[in-house]
Amino acid sequence: MAKYKETCMPAIFQNQAEKYGSRACVGYKKGGAFVDISWADMNSMIHDLAYYLLSLGVKKGEKLALFSPNRWEWWVANQATLSIGAISVPIYATNSSEEAQYIIDNSDSRACFVGTEDHLDRVLKVRGKLKRMKHIVVFDETRKKLKGVLTLSEAFKVGRGYKKKNEFDKRLKSVKPSDVSTIIYTSGTTGNPKGVMLMHSNFLSNATIVYNEVKEHMSSEDTMLSFLPLSHSLEMTCGYFIPTLIGAKVCFAEDISKLMENFQEVRPTIIISVPRIYEKVHAGILAKVAEGSGVKKAIFGWAMKIAAKNLPYECRNMPRTGLFAKQFNLADKLVFSKLKKTIGLDRMRFAISGGGPLSVSDAEFFIGMGIKILEGFGLTETTPVTHFNRPNNIKPGTVGHPIPQTKVRISDDGELLIKGPQVMKGYYKNPKATKEVFTRDGFFKTGDIAMIDEEGFLKITGRIKDIIVTAGGKNISPQNIENSLKTSQYIEQVAVIGDRRKYLSALVIPAFETVSKWAKKNGVSFSGHKDLTEKPEIYKLIAGEIEKYTKQYARVEQIRKFKLLDAEWTQQTGELTPTQKVKRRIIESKYAKEIESLYPPDND
Repeated sequence: MAKYKETCMPAIFQNQAEKYGSRACVGYKKGGAFVDISWADMNSMIHDLAYYLLSLGVKKGEKLALFSPNRWEWWVANQATLSIGAISVPIYATNSSEEAQYIIDNSDSRACFVGTEDHLDRVLKVRGKLKRMKHIVVFDETRKKLKGVLTLSEAFKVGRGYKKKNEFDKRLKSVKPSDVSTIIYTSGTTGNPKGVMLMHSNFLSNATIVYNEVKEHMSSEDTMLSFLPLSHSLEMTCGYFIPTLIGAKVCFAEDISKLMENFQEVRPTIIISVPRIYEKVHAGILAKVAEGSGVKKAIFGWAMKIAAKNLPYECRNMPRTGLFAKQFNLADKLVFSKLKKTIGLDRMRFAISGGGPLSVSDAEFFIGMGIKILEGFGLTETTPVTHFNRPNNIKPGTVGHPIPQTKVRISDDGELLIKGPQVMKGYYKNPKATKEVFTRDGFFKTGDIAMIDEEGFLKITGRIKDIIVTAGGKNISPQNIENSLKTSQYIEQVAVIGDRRKYLSALVIPAFETVSKWAKKNGVSFSGHKDLTEKPEIYKLIAGEIEKYTKQYARVEQIRKFKLLDAEWTQQTGELTPTQKVKRRIIESKYAKEIESLYPPDND
């Protein structure tokens, strides 16, 4: 008999810790190798940290900020917070001092957990402006002792000395499904981020419903690799709460730069990712193949034809038969199995893609060789999943069917509207914004333009706020065109421009590694990225790629001019959100001069 009534995720964690005890709950890199922490040990630390918070007098409903990269301590801090009925406020680990200050201040957070000494410094820099924040707990050991700052091990020690230990149970049992669990601040491609209030019932329903849709494909034997930010609702629900629900093990990647190495060490069975990672892996494989011998290229080319034929079998979960089964097994033996082993995906049964549109070519590349990518859709405000492709019913280029209990409607102007148990309570301290995003009959306005095809699959065609309205009054979604262009092995990133302009143009960042190799092979000498982007041969190469990958679009959707840029867009340099989405307004202002050069005044 379970000790706790499973009405919230922290209660489920407690029951699972009781059930799995000494089994591995999480793994992390220590001294050059991945080591495990058991469910029992995690739970013991969760209790100690919760006792520490109780000793501070943290009340039910008070907010505690969490500013750290993905690591086991993040789970401990989050579980300790939720278990005593407090509200967790995660902050992207890549956020600046000012961004962290805004979230801590706006959320009325009373304390803040920080990951590293660097995160501690970012908070200390703005501490004087944070009147409500009285306590800081840092996960790493620090070089010097600071007033009002405890290390995690010190907080555990204080917690162990707390006398009213039965308070933990009382608090956890008092948590109601309708209580706010977490306030996630939208990364905000425009304006200040808004605090999305997500209830315990939002997370519990979304994790349970999604898991029930894939339960034949998941079990407590699974090993997942956590690398999407835990402060993002996709990772929180699917990479943290679902594994908790099923008792699967989660390993924490060191960071994105070491992801390929971590794939090989952990060999995960399931991953959750944003499209950018699949794009990078796909491009990396194609670049490697391009360097191979003629024979290797020919074998790879043949295997890719087999992979393309395999798509209907994989998408519908149908068994391969006859001659084709033999051909696929040979392609698998010669190419697919070796590729998977090299990139550490040889145990992978399926992967989830969300947080932005995945290109059809990336999806088909992996699915064809037997790695099922289940693309889905959702928003922070929907905790996040509303739709996804099921393992036995995949349609690349769509985000699948709605999950049970989710009502879907397309408004007269094409906007996707959602109603269901996963929809947020509202925006924190912002009733005006909350009112604006709901219809009169209670549907959430997603801000996405969508269509439902004849088989019931949802296709997202763009974001309302990103729609380009040309000077001629044509409405164009830049996302689709950008996705088509990124299919080219020579194009890394792209932003389509054209709002209130006479024609479309683009800012293009070449895939420097591939383009550099092409230049060397074709006798084009260059001294660096800037020099490379100024070469007429490179301009001509990219122009050919733009023409090739956009020929299916109408004349008004063609790119008339483009500018090559010499540095990749990143979150650190301000052009991308933490989930790798392009911040269009920032790009348009940062590259205003380059954009204007694409629209000379005498041009018609």
